[in-house]
Amino acid sequence: MFEKRRPGAVLFDRDGTLIRDVPYNGDPNLVEPMPGAVEALGRLRQADVPVAVVTNQSGVAKGLLSPDEMDQVNAKVEELLGPFDAWAICVHDDADGCTCRKPAPGLVIRAAAVLDVSPRDCVVVGDIGRDMEAARAAGARGILVPTTLTLQEEIQQAAEVADDLTDVVDRVLSDAEGPVPAVSAPWARAMGWSRW
Repeated sequence: MFEKRRPGAVLFDRDGTLIRDVPYNGDPNLVEPMPGAVEALGRLRQADVPVAVVTNQSGVAKGLLSPDEMDQVNAKVEELLGPFDAWAICVHDDADGCTCRKPAPGLVIRAAAVLDVSPRDCVVVGDIGRDMEAARAAGARGILVPTTLTLQEEIQQAAEVADDLTDVVDRVLSDAEGPVPAVSAPWARAMGWSRW
């Protein structure tokens, strides 16, 4: 269990976590923030906690979008959600064998290095198991924010599960000691998602 203390940085997955997941999106007009994202990021910035994006963008390797289209989408993300202190992006596909594509830890390590903090002092927030595995591999704290696309198995395997981005920020800015329940959201129980 990770010690409950203010993090050195919070690293967010992009698609499905900060913005709605539009597979291989190269159109900035399709960028839509997830509920609570603007407020959650604002609270972290106000608390002087660095925020970064760690994102797999294999659509570039697959030829489904160009690097320029990806950059335009990322610029729209910053326009809607505010500036990030770092971006760590993997444009490779699974078959490329890179060390950056989540679930490998490379993006977390890269973002932490840019921010001059230890990966162990970072919190990684994402919506799927790959995000949590990357956090674990880098020695960071992972917090899963499930969506309707998150697999039940990924929820069960996550060390920590939050209701939404507001809950994430409540957790990381809190000085509260003690374990955090893995699944507390009423919707999670209603869907039969539980760690017990």
